[in-house]
This record gives sequence, C-alpha cells and structure tokens, in this order.
Amino acid sequence: MMLLGGAVFALLPLYWLVRSSLMDTVQIFEMPPVWVPHPIHWDNYAQALTILPFARYFLNTALIVAGVVAGTLISSSISAFAFARLKWKGRDTVFGILMTGMMLPFAVTLIPTFIGWSALGLTDTYAPLIIPAWFGGGMANVFLLRQFYTTLPQDLDEAAIMDGASAFTIFLKVVLPLSKSALIVVGLFAFMGAWNDFLGPLVYISTPDKYTVALGLRQFQGMYNAEWHLMMAASAVVILPAIIVYFIGQRYFMDGIALTGIKG
Repeated sequence: MMLLGGAVFALLPLYWLVRSSLMDTVQIFEMPPVWVPHPIHWDNYAQALTILPFARYFLNTALIVAGVVAGTLISSSISAFAFARLKWKGRDTVFGILMTGMMLPFAVTLIPTFIGWSALGLTDTYAPLIIPAWFGGGMANVFLLRQFYTTLPQDLDEAAIMDGASAFTIFLKVVLPLSKSALIVVGLFAFMGAWNDFLGPLVYISTPDKYTVALGLRQFQGMYNAEWHLMMAASAVVILPAIIVYFIGQRYFMDGIALTGIKG
C-alpha cells in the first residue's frame, strides 16, 4: 500500500502536466482543481508544435542522441573490457587516475573545454556534443561496465584462449553477448543524458535552426510564458520519447544474465 501511495505521489506531476496540456488556460487555474479535462483541447498540441519548428528540433536532437548513444556503447564497452579483462602493467593505476575525473563537475571544465573547441573552429556544430562520447562516453559508464565485466567468470576467457581466440574475439564473442542488460542500462543513461541535455547545446549552439528540443522548449517558454496550456503541451511532447524509451528498456535493469555463460 505504501508502495502504491509512493507511485501515485511520483506520477502526480506527470498526470498534472498531461491534464493541463489538454485544457485551456482558464480551466487550468480553476478552483477547486479540475482533474479531468472537459472539453479536451487536442488542438493545444498542434498549436504548440507549429509555433516554433519543433520538428526540426526533434531531428537535431535525434541526430545528437544517435551519435552519443553509439559512441558511448562502443567506446565505454571497449575501455571497460581493457580495464576488467586484460592484464597490462599499470592498469589499476591508470583506471584510478581516470576515475578522479568523475570528481570534476562539468562547470569546472566548461571554460577550458569551450576554448579548445573554439580553437578547432567547431563551436556552433554538434561535434562538441557527440565526439566526447566516442572517447569513453563518460567514466561513469566505463566504471559501470567494468564492474559488470569483473563479475563474468574468467574461465570463459581461458576457454576461448585455448580455442585460439584473440582478445578482440573474446570481447565480441564472449563478453558482449553476456552484457546485454548492462549495455542497455548504459545506453538508456546515454539517451537520457543526451536528450535532456540543456547546458551543452546552450554553450555550443548559437544558430536557431540547430537548436535541440531542450533549447527549443526554453525559447518557447520565454516567448509564451503566459500560455500555460501550450507550454504544457510542448513539454509533454518533449518528454514523451524519454518515457517511451525508459519503459521499453526498464525491464532489462534487473536482468541477471551475468552467469548465463556457464549455465548447463
């Protein structure tokens, strides 16, 4: 019962958002509150999404998200494999040094990073938002995958080596098939981070046609801050993809497949 009450409490803001997006401004602020829209104003969504070029913003964001998710999965999985399954001199020392980067907040490295991208002439492009994902995808993701890889039995690697497999073959044929749940979790984190990223595009993107949905929504709020029904409709559409992706992938969060390679 307590769990159900907590779920209702957590979902109430989401319901209020959807409910308000289907009302007019007067009905939103009626007292006592109206919980079910009547009549339903479906046209709020059409108005909200056509006032600004949200279709273009969605396309821009999808491009960034695709690059970030792909880069994060590829680079972080390879890096984690090297730290977890390969033996080389100074491995743990290098890993410890890299982990210290997790202690640095984004704001600390913002100015020097911006200066570097500006010197390369890549500001007002998507490069600063995508390229870093192809070089580790964030040490938190490398750490997560490394911890998962260390739970896989070393006997699997030894058996593959006896069959003549190289390290890369072990990574592709042994480790990756057993890492489906962990990779999905990392992919979900990368998707959520890229889709909801506001500060990154705000710093590096200056051309309105290159805006992401986060910047587009902020621009919409600045222009129509009194049109609450339209703001709610635009916000509901922006968060919808994240909700869909989460519900599709959340069942993999607790999948216990670390030992599937030694079953039977």
